[in-house]
This record gives sequence, C-alpha cells and structure tokens, in this order.
Amino acid sequence: MAGHSQFKNIMYRKGAQDAKRAKVFTKIIRELTVAAKSGQADPDANPRLRSAIIAAREANMPKDTMERAIKRGAGGEDNTNYDEVRYEGYGPGGIAVIVEALTDNRNRTASEIRTAFAKAGGNLGETNSVSFMFERKGVIVYPTKTAKGAAISADAVFEAALEAGADNVESDDDTHTVTCATDDFSAVRDALEAKFGEAKEAKLQWLPLNATQVDADTAQSLMKLIDVLEDNDDVQNVYANFEVSDETLASLTA
Repeated sequence: MAGHSQFKNIMYRKGAQDAKRAKVFTKIIRELTVAAKSGQADPDANPRLRSAIIAAREANMPKDTMERAIKRGAGGEDNTNYDEVRYEGYGPGGIAVIVEALTDNRNRTASEIRTAFAKAGGNLGETNSVSFMFERKGVIVYPTKTAKGAAISADAVFEAALEAGADNVESDDDTHTVTCATDDFSAVRDALEAKFGEAKEAKLQWLPLNATQVDADTAQSLMKLIDVLEDNDDVQNVYANFEVSDETLASLTA
C-alpha cells in the first residue's frame, strides 16, 4: 500500500465543458441503458449500473433522464444491440492509446477510429497490441471537501482504503484517488461510501504501468487526437500512457 504520493496525472480536458454536455449525456445514457439491459435495474445488485449512475450525477444529468434510460434498458424497450469494443493503437510520439466504445455498427466505428489515428500521425493496432502497457484497476475518487464544505482528510481516506483492501491512495489539493484490484472494486467502493458517502467517480479504468513525458508539440497532437476520439458518439473512454509537465500544460492552455 503506497503512501500519499505527490505524483499527479495531468488529464487534459477542453475548457468549454458546457458545449460538450449534450454529447456527454448521450454517452452516459447509452451506458445506463446497456448496463440496465445486461444486468439488474437495481444499482445495488449491478455494479456497472451503479458506476453509470455516479457518472450521470457527476455530469448533473436530470434524474428523470437517467431513470428513463434505465427503464428503457431494463424493460427491453431499447432494441438496439450495442457491442463493447476495445481499440488499441499508437498515437503521436509512439504513445499507447486504448479506446473503449459501445457501438451498434462495428465497421463504422472501426473506420472512424482508424481515420482519427491516421490523421494524428498514429496507427490503429490489433487487440492487445498496447494493453500490456496498462493494468485494469478499480478507481474511486473523492473530493477533498464534501458538497457542504466539510473536509475529507487524506489520512482518513488512506486508513479506510487500507482497511477495505485497496492498493493505493493518491491525494492532492482537490481529490483523493483510490485504486484497487478489479475483483475488490465493489467491496472497496462500498466500504468507502459507507464512511464518506457517494464517490465523485467510481469505475474500472485502464491505468498505464509507466507514463512517458512528452514535449509541447507531441502533447498538442495527442490532445487533438483525444479530442477527436472523445467527440465520437460511440467512444466511451480514452486512455493513454503519457503525462505533461505543468509548464507544458500551461503553455498549451494559455
């Protein structure tokens, strides 16, 4: 169990988040529907659905929109068959990229993903061509302060996570990020929620075993690729094994 690591992944996100809200809702609605269709409509008995609900709440999705999506999936009203597909490839600078998608047309999605990689100077590879450079982990994120302003201390999260069987905790000024084995995800999440309430984020992710520091030009190209991929309605998640220094990030977002 590692201690309070100072390492912090710098995740790039567009500044105009509000402009992306409709697209974000589309992706979450699809995940809610598929999760409800593949399991029970009860989030306590369906970890995937529970994770999707947490994402919906974090995105400020209206409750009735969320409930309609779940009902549509659980009741079989949505007869669209979505396939879960993972695409892997190399982006600019040889950076490994994993793309998770939910698609009703594999050929269309594969073509669009391949084109995005090619235009960015990368290339789409075969399944498992880069996933060996990542590990599948449960990730649970808490803010350092609750909605009511109460502090959630790093020590408290560390102790609770350790007792619940988590692998690691990283805390910074804004968040506490707990990681655990996929088999332990539900138990760790439940234990933390019993103590601190609902998490800000809780889901399975691909985490890089090692992150490569990139320069400004490569970072800009990678960020453009990630933007294009995330703008695709079929794409649910994008992961890459790079990191950017604070100075480089500041120069790109200035």
